[in-house]
Amino acid sequence: MDISVKGRNLNVSDALKGHVEDHLSSAVTKYFMRAIDARVVFSREGRSLHAEISVHPGPRGMVVQGGSESNDPYAAFDGALARISKQLRRYKRRLNSHHKGHAEDVLPAQQYIIQPASEDEEVAPDDPPAIIAEMPAHIATLSVSEAVMRMDLADAPVTMFRHSTTRRLNVVYRRTDGNIGWIDPGEDEDKPIGSQ
Repeated sequence: MDISVKGRNLNVSDALKGHVEDHLSSAVTKYFMRAIDARVVFSREGRSLHAEISVHPGPRGMVVQGGSESNDPYAAFDGALARISKQLRRYKRRLNSHHKGHAEDVLPAQQYIIQPASEDEEVAPDDPPAIIAEMPAHIATLSVSEAVMRMDLADAPVTMFRHSTTRRLNVVYRRTDGNIGWIDPGEDEDKPIGSQ
């Protein structure tokens, strides 16, 4: 597994880098022997340090993310690692119990990241935000519960997927009240909204 350790606005010592590589490698390979890669980013936010971990546990395009804050970089990393380990354990358990013999269809898609306007800039009301990143992504064929699981494990606000039963594109998202919303366009995808 390839492990990348970076520091944003701070230097990462060799001792911290060694601690991260040893502990992260053993935690991830405990559940996924052939994990693809992991990325750890340390950043300073005021007086505290923030550690953010992203792990690609396998070839299915799944990303598990977690973070933690502390005054000590080792404590921040260990807190984030505890969250990641818990998520990996849940993901592995769900894969073993719910997905035996399930062949996953994956649909290629394009993923965009839109940069919001900074607070210092004046933006004309007609100017759309600039797209700052465009990456290939895959839209997996999943059940609603699998999509919610992926959204939780990736700590993402939204997940788009192809419904395993209806084969239509669906979306699950985290609502502001903490519940999960599910958007299914229905059978009449080609009809304009409001037409009978």
